[in-house]
Amino acid sequence: MQDVQRGPAEVPIPLDRVGIKGIKLPLLVRDRELGRQHTVAEVDLSVDLPADFKGTHMSRFVEALESWAGVLDYGSFKFLLLDLKRRLEARNAHLTFRFPYFVSKAAPVSGAAGRMDYDCLVSGELVDDAFTLTLGVEVPVMTVCPCSLAISEQGAHSQRAVVRIRCRGEGFVWLEELIDIAERAASSPVHALLKREDEKYVTETAFANPVFVEDAARNVAQALAGHPRVSWYLVEVESHESIHNHNAFAGIEGKGGAPRPG
Repeated sequence: MQDVQRGPAEVPIPLDRVGIKGIKLPLLVRDRELGRQHTVAEVDLSVDLPADFKGTHMSRFVEALESWAGVLDYGSFKFLLLDLKRRLEARNAHLTFRFPYFVSKAAPVSGAAGRMDYDCLVSGELVDDAFTLTLGVEVPVMTVCPCSLAISEQGAHSQRAVVRIRCRGEGFVWLEELIDIAERAASSPVHALLKREDEKYVTETAFANPVFVEDAARNVAQALAGHPRVSWYLVEVESHESIHNHNAFAGIEGKGGAPRPG
């Protein structure tokens, strides 16, 4: 049968990435407490395409996923990239897994447990022989405005915010480590299940620890900069403001391995 993809392109320009997006598959990821956790991932796969090829073979991306073990770790991720390069006869290959990750969290006073879900990402590329792996997580938190607290006779405005972390490392970094860093950077963590005594504790604790969105971003950056296995990080904190008709955000990019200046 005629292989149209291998025919010449009408416009002979090389493409950086061609592939498929949004394919779903079951996934097994490492869990600090339980060892492993089953989840479902949405996957994007792509390779480069030379100027002399009209198109790529999209079915080969699916075949590569179907032959993959479905267990997400450093070695298996790199193996899948190598397999994509081989099947598609490409120089570069790119992969992104997006998936929910669940952590059981106890309420601070009652101890009642509820499952929190966090949107996570593992993304990587193999460019020639250079392998890069990026880990990401989005963590909901609560912030109390220090300015509002200082100028108000009663209360202050508080809101939910989200901490987005992307990092690369020299060794294994648990998703739970990044979640802990994000939650400690804010006025309070967000919980799945709270009894009345827990709500009292969370509210009072948060109001005793007011932070601007800028403070939260700096707190996360300081923790990641001092993390022994983080070599690079990108942080954004976005506050879903409760009294403004806009969101506030702050971001920072840096290198790990040593504390940032105070």
